[in-house]
Amino acid sequence: MRDNNRVAFHTLGCKLNFSESSSLALQFEKEGFERCSDRDSADIHIINTCSVTDNSDKKCRNIIRKLAKRDPESLIIVTGCYAQLKAEEIAAIEGVDLVIGNNYKGDIVRLTTELVAKSRAKIVSCELSKLTSFFAACSSGDRTRSFLKVQDGCNYECTYCTIPMARGRSRNISISEIILQVEEIAAKGTKEIVLTGVNIGDFGRTTSETFIDLIKALDKVEGIERYRISSIEPNLLTDEVVDFCAASNKFMPHFHIPLQAGSDKTLARMRRRYTTSKFREKIELVKSRIPDVFIGIDVIVGFSGESESDFEECYNFLKEMDPAFLHVFPYSMRANTPAVDFEGVVSSADKDLRAKRLGELSSTLNRNFYNRYVGATVKVLFESSRKGGKMFGHTENYIVVEVPYKRELLKTIVDVRIAEITDDGIAIGEIV
Repeated sequence: MRDNNRVAFHTLGCKLNFSESSSLALQFEKEGFERCSDRDSADIHIINTCSVTDNSDKKCRNIIRKLAKRDPESLIIVTGCYAQLKAEEIAAIEGVDLVIGNNYKGDIVRLTTELVAKSRAKIVSCELSKLTSFFAACSSGDRTRSFLKVQDGCNYECTYCTIPMARGRSRNISISEIILQVEEIAAKGTKEIVLTGVNIGDFGRTTSETFIDLIKALDKVEGIERYRISSIEPNLLTDEVVDFCAASNKFMPHFHIPLQAGSDKTLARMRRRYTTSKFREKIELVKSRIPDVFIGIDVIVGFSGESESDFEECYNFLKEMDPAFLHVFPYSMRANTPAVDFEGVVSSADKDLRAKRLGELSSTLNRNFYNRYVGATVKVLFESSRKGGKMFGHTENYIVVEVPYKRELLKTIVDVRIAEITDDGIAIGEIV
């Protein structure tokens, strides 16, 4: 065991970041470092950042300042999308020792060990032109399910988004390489895998394969009982993908589909690749093929130029679509995107009001979805979390179920009858 070896990880943002942090932690452990909780004092703090909104950047800066004050002698190393986009800004924060671009995540252990003591922050290549490698990643050891990275980067040019600048062009490793990772995950007893990436429906750009090829291959791996598709663009959720998932016993009835705006005028300004009518067709197709499906929808409110009538159109459209959940983002203006120069900036107060209304709609939609299953018997995969003598798990279609804690049920799939839905949206279950 090496000296000054305690390393803590602080992860912000999406499932993709969590998968990468887990793989980074494994690299450190292989080199003799001891991983500790992100709440503990440590010799080294690794912050894996998100930069989808201004608030994401602010959270990172707050974490850096908090750690620098609490552990003044610890090395603070920042990577991820915020580091890729604004390396100089991060390096200027007191306490930061190293800023690493996304293309050099695989070298983070070597770069860390080269730091012998705290010093002026060093920046390791954050040029967009260098975002060409693929850092293979999956979460392991700390969850009932594993987040598996199958794709990185994005070729789309949405006017509000910095992800292509933070992650580069769409790329992936081969299906055969991914299958080897999945077999390793299965050998560890993990029952569920969540496929992650920046734009996973675009899988295959660098290997002349397709997303449908990938999921067909994954379906054949023994030992994995559940797959979830974390998020997929509506124009890439093809009829063939929907039909395959409908027929598969392993791909769960659960889709997360970004809409971003419920009016064609706003979609065009965002440079999205579909209209509301095309999105409606896709939702209707999924529901017709998979009646029990849980559908989550991403939506941005307050995009520049969005009028009150545009928002009402969006609100009514989402209500008609009747998803199980809405993930609502107030629009955050990002530097170096076309939307920065758009007219019709929406006030913060209006953004907050619109986000609140959609949040309330989401709560109603979610409860309505849950209520459909009161009295039904469902299959639940129970997780290791324990709170107040209770344990929790998810049904195939992603309903959260609570039952009295029983150790022998951890990481197993059990038949459960849903007895009632609590006011805070938890399904109370009874073991069958």
